[in-house]
Amino acid sequence: MELVVAHPALKAFMCGSLSGTCSTLLFQPLDLVKTRLQTLQNNMHPGSPKVGMVTVFLNVVRTEKLLGLWKGVSPSFMRCIPGVGIYFSTFYSLKQHFFQERAPSAVEAVLLGAGARTVAGVCMLPVTVIKTRFESGRYNYVTVLGALRSVYVTEGPRALFSGLTATLLRDAPFSGIYVMFYSQTKKSLPQEITSSAYVPLVNFSCGVLAGVLASLVTQPADVVKTHVQVSPQLYKRTGDAVRFIYTEQGLKGFFRGAVPRSLRRTLMAAMAWTVYEQLMARMGLKS
Repeated sequence: MELVVAHPALKAFMCGSLSGTCSTLLFQPLDLVKTRLQTLQNNMHPGSPKVGMVTVFLNVVRTEKLLGLWKGVSPSFMRCIPGVGIYFSTFYSLKQHFFQERAPSAVEAVLLGAGARTVAGVCMLPVTVIKTRFESGRYNYVTVLGALRSVYVTEGPRALFSGLTATLLRDAPFSGIYVMFYSQTKKSLPQEITSSAYVPLVNFSCGVLAGVLASLVTQPADVVKTHVQVSPQLYKRTGDAVRFIYTEQGLKGFFRGAVPRSLRRTLMAAMAWTVYEQLMARMGLKS
């Protein structure tokens, strides 16, 4: 009987989904803390103590117990498992189609990463909206499907795609910049390092460097996206959220939650790429 061999793009999807599962479970608390920091009401009086990452973390543990740090993990899984799979399978397919004979240049790497992320971001946006609302602590949703139904019925289908512009302005550049720095850093390393037994550690280190740089560049778009998705009734357009943040908090408002987000995005991306490349190598495919 003839064996059915999975298409390489499907293998890339499976590898990406597995890598997304591992990284999502580990780093969900950082995402929750980031969302809470970004949606803090700006009602602090002058001279009042600054609320930072550690304060929010301890407050969540005190009021919602330790498992409260994983609130929103269900929509995170629903978003990341297929979302990371879609991203890597799209990335693999585009790379095989356009760059089978050679490595992409720096600019081409930006376009490759941004294109793959745009496809995944649009596909998974409704779940991203629900995930952000779960993490904000302002909504009493019980299940992801119930939340999707509730938003669709009470706010209309458009609400499920709120923050699309800000999401793409955040995710497409992040992925493009990340892939560029990641691929260029690996390319600059000596052959004996990239082919040694320490390849996973090398990949992870390159991923951390790329993640930090990409996170800082795209942080303002992440803050805007969070505001639009948590309170879509307040903002008719993305520009309304930009004006509100600037008026209420100034330029520093666009970098609120930068530390937990940078930690999470950097470590998640580094782990996802490391696991993905190891799994693809095990399957005999070039990532």
